[in-house]
Amino acid sequence: MPLTVKRPARWSWRTLLPWIVGVVPLACGLAVMNWQIERELRTRSEATTRQVVEHVDHILDNLASAAQALLPLAGKPCADAQLALRSEVTRNAFVRSTNLIQHHNLYCSSLFGDFEEQVEANDYTDGRLWLMDGNSVTPGHALLVYRASDGDRGAIATVDGDHLLTALRLIGPEEALQIRVGNAWMGKDGVVHPGVPPAAAAADVTLGSTRYPFSVHGGYAAGKQGEVLRSHYPALLSLLLALGVVAGCACRWQIRRASSPRAELRRALEADEFLPYFQPVVRKGDYRWAGAEVLMRWNHPREGLVRPDLFIPYAEHSGQIVAMTRALMLHTAQSLAPYTALLEDGFHIGINITADHCRDLSLLDDCRTFLQHFPPGRVRLTLELTERKLLEATPVALELFAKLHDMGVMIALDDFGTGQSSLSYLRQFKVDYLKIDQSFVAMIGGDALSQHILDSIIELSAKLGLGIVAEGVETDVQRDYLARSGVDFQQGYLFARPMPAADFLKALATHPGVARLPQDAPPEIMRG
Repeated sequence: MPLTVKRPARWSWRTLLPWIVGVVPLACGLAVMNWQIERELRTRSEATTRQVVEHVDHILDNLASAAQALLPLAGKPCADAQLALRSEVTRNAFVRSTNLIQHHNLYCSSLFGDFEEQVEANDYTDGRLWLMDGNSVTPGHALLVYRASDGDRGAIATVDGDHLLTALRLIGPEEALQIRVGNAWMGKDGVVHPGVPPAAAAADVTLGSTRYPFSVHGGYAAGKQGEVLRSHYPALLSLLLALGVVAGCACRWQIRRASSPRAELRRALEADEFLPYFQPVVRKGDYRWAGAEVLMRWNHPREGLVRPDLFIPYAEHSGQIVAMTRALMLHTAQSLAPYTALLEDGFHIGINITADHCRDLSLLDDCRTFLQHFPPGRVRLTLELTERKLLEATPVALELFAKLHDMGVMIALDDFGTGQSSLSYLRQFKVDYLKIDQSFVAMIGGDALSQHILDSIIELSAKLGLGIVAEGVETDVQRDYLARSGVDFQQGYLFARPMPAADFLKALATHPGVARLPQDAPPEIMRG
C-alpha cells in the first residue's frame, strides 16, 4: 500500500535483516562445527604424538639396554670387546652401531674396531641423548645417539635416523610431527635443524617422554580444518545452508507480512490513528449547518495525513473497514458529546458504511453506543451506504435495516447515480436519502446530458418521497441551481471544507448556525 510517492530503493534494516537471519544459522553452525573439528584434531594430534613418543621410547629402550650391557666393557682393550659390540648390533634391529668411551675418547667401534675420536659430554642432552646431523661415516644423515656412562667410562649405542623418520611418517601421515632433543629437532624431511621447531598451525601439541630427554611436537598445517569440514561434513554443510535460506526467507516473509497494508492498518487502528474530519451539510433556504458528514482521515506518525483513496479501498477489500468504522464512530461520539449544546436538535451526523457492515447485526450495537452519548433527539445518525461492494438483500441485511429504522437511524445511498446497484437498492431496501455524486453537480451549466441525469435523479427522489443531498458544491451557480431544483441539503467546498473536530467545534461555538466556513479555514488534502 503506497502511502507516499515511491522513494529510491536503499538499504535498511528491513532489507538487511533477512540476510542477517539467514547467515546466523550458517555462522553458528560453522562455529560449532569448527569448535568440534578443533577438538577432534587436537584429540587426534595428542593421540598420534603420544604414539610417536611411545615408539621412540621403545627404540631408546633398545639402545639403553645395549649401552648398559656394554658399559662394563668400557676401558678394556678393543680387541677383547669388539665381538660383544658387534653382537649387540646383530641382535638388536634398532642399533646401528655401538662404541666404547674412556677418558672422553671413543676408542672402540663396532664398525671399525680401534678408533680415535674425541667425545664432548656437553653434546648430549642430560648427558644421555644426542640428535646428530650425521657423522664421519654418513655425513648429513640423522642419527640418534644414546650414551651410558660410569665416571670417565661410557658406552654409546646409535640408531639410524630412518627409524625415527619411519615413525613420524607412518604413525602420523597427515600431521606435522617433529622430534626434538635439546637444541636440535628433526621433521618428516629427515633433516636435523638447530633451535626450536615451528608451532603447528592447528592443534599444536607437545608431549615429552617421561624416561628420556626428548619431546615430540605434533599438529596440522594451515587449512586442515577447512579440509576436514569439506571432506567429512558435506551433508551438514548443505543442511546449514538450507536452514539459512529457509530462515532468511521466513524472516523476509514475516517482515513483508508485518509491513503489509493489512498489518499497517491493524497497527494504526490499535494506535488510534484514524481521526474523524467533519464536512458540514447545509439546508436549503438559509444554508445553515444542518449536520455534517464524518470523513475518516489517517494521521500517520511518519507520513502525516494520508489520503483516503490510499487506504479506504484496501480497508474495504480486506474487511478491516468494519473495525475502523466502529473506532471512528466511537471517536466521533467522544469528540462531540461534551459539546452537544452547540448542536441544534436533529443535527445530522453522516457516517459511511459498506456491504461488509451488513453481514451481521453488530452494526446495531455500534449505532446504539453512538447515540447513547447524546441526549435523545439531539443527533440524527445517518448511515451512508457506499457501492464499492455489492450489498445483497439477505435476511440478515433486511433485518438489520429494519431494526436500524426502528432505532431512528436513517439510511442514505452515497454517490447515487454512479453505481450499478443504486436502483436495485431503492427497490430492495428502505432508504431515506439519496446523495448526488459530485461528478453530476460539477456539470451544472456545462454538460447537458449530465444535467439531465441530475434533474432525473432529483425528480425520482421527489416521486419516491426521499430526501436528497448534493455533494461537491463549489460555485454559487451550482448552489442556486440546486436550490431552484428543490434539493434539500448541499455539501461542498463552497460552504466548508472537511476539518478536524477541534476546528469544527470552534466554528460552531464562534458562529452558531453558520452558513459558511470562514475563508481562512485550514484546507484539506482531499475532498471528502
